[in-house]
Amino acid sequence: MGKTIVLFDVDGTLSEPRKKSKQDMREFLQELRKRVTVGIVGGSDLKKIKEQLGDDAETAYDYLFSENGLVAHKAGQLLATQSLKKHLGEDKLKAFINFTLKEIAEVEIPVKRGTFIEFRNGMLNVSPVGRNCSQEERDAFEKYDAEHGIRKDLVEKLKTKFADFGLTFSVGGQISFDVFPNGWDKTFCLQFVEKDFDEIHFFGDKTYKGGNDYEIFESPKTIGHTTTGPEDTMKQCRELFLS
Repeated sequence: MGKTIVLFDVDGTLSEPRKKSKQDMREFLQELRKRVTVGIVGGSDLKKIKEQLGDDAETAYDYLFSENGLVAHKAGQLLATQSLKKHLGEDKLKAFINFTLKEIAEVEIPVKRGTFIEFRNGMLNVSPVGRNCSQEERDAFEKYDAEHGIRKDLVEKLKTKFADFGLTFSVGGQISFDVFPNGWDKTFCLQFVEKDFDEIHFFGDKTYKGGNDYEIFESPKTIGHTTTGPEDTMKQCRELFLS
């Protein structure tokens, strides 16, 4: 395939949201690596990605970009990290967190659990229902949110309140949305590969505007592919790269 790299989102692309990828997917990706370079680009932190793709994820794939590439690994070696805390500063960070928690307190939803804001190296992950909810509660919130637009409404409030902070809001997964500085979306990872490859393919499920795969899917630097789930991902890849 020449100098081709294929980048994959995790949730909804290689695995069901927040679930461990299946053995056939992991075996398929190793088969694919014989033909092209394979990279993972997820919004979650490294710990969560390893829970889904295996403890060897840093070395099992050619590139591993956690937190949209704000933490970047190549062949198991750390390339670079970015810090949200340094970028925003403590005062802005505190103002944002305080306001967001007050807004979540006012949101009327069937259940609330714990960990409403998860602080990551390069982003904040905000969940109105709380990341400590069970899988059953996750599924229920996803349906409730689709009907009532809980995340969408909260994002609009935060965009208005913090319009001068230079932040991007990206809905992903079932229960949350990510908040990070403009430009720190999944296109951030492209700086580590764009000079070394002739073609950069990207597979993701949330490629619509406002989804956390949209920017990299639409980037002129990539060839974007929308997938409906792990089985579809393997099917498309077989047709493109293994036939």
